[in-house]
Amino acid sequence: MNRRTLACTAATIAILAAATACKSTTASDNNNGATPTASTSAGTSDGKTSTTKKTVPNFVGMGLQSAQDTAQKAGFYSLTSHDSAGRARMQILDRDWKVCSQNIKAGTTAATNTKLDFGAVKVAETCPPKDQSAPSAAGGTMPDFRGKSVKAARAALDSSTSITVNDASSDDRMVLIESNWQVCTQKPAAGAKLSGQPVEFTAVKYGETCP
Repeated sequence: MNRRTLACTAATIAILAAATACKSTTASDNNNGATPTASTSAGTSDGKTSTTKKTVPNFVGMGLQSAQDTAQKAGFYSLTSHDSAGRARMQILDRDWKVCSQNIKAGTTAATNTKLDFGAVKVAETCPPKDQSAPSAAGGTMPDFRGKSVKAARAALDSSTSITVNDASSDDRMVLIESNWQVCTQKPAAGAKLSGQPVEFTAVKYGETCP
């Protein structure tokens, strides 16, 4: 083999080696050295998908704590409750309350992320024939608050309203826990236009009769 042929052969081998090295490097760069993996299905942190559906149990008549425990065992974790008597009381000790109503009818099939709302009263109280909602926001007109709790009435009025509450009886008691007192009289009267004027209530404790 002459020198010219030998030089050509060497050059060809060098070119092929360089091309092979470039191809190998490119493949490695595109792969990042990792083996492709299959994508995982979307779901919640506990492995349950948000589209899971369950049958809603009957909670009416249960203690509030027992109803919450039963709901969670059934797969429902978005839970809330309200005062079924419309007095705007907070359910602080759930074992002291019992369920009178539920917002999703028993036996209904619902997604497990559905919020369940329990209407409740104290264990020693009688459930009302119908769930009593707290007074709605007053807007520009004075609602009729008679028979409603002072706490619910206060919550329905604008937070800037000046409110005075007096004992309607002759005992001149302090109205301390407003959810335990019901409105007897109000000023302005129901239907009056509200334009920032002070509001006055007289009230007695629940179980008492307005004079």
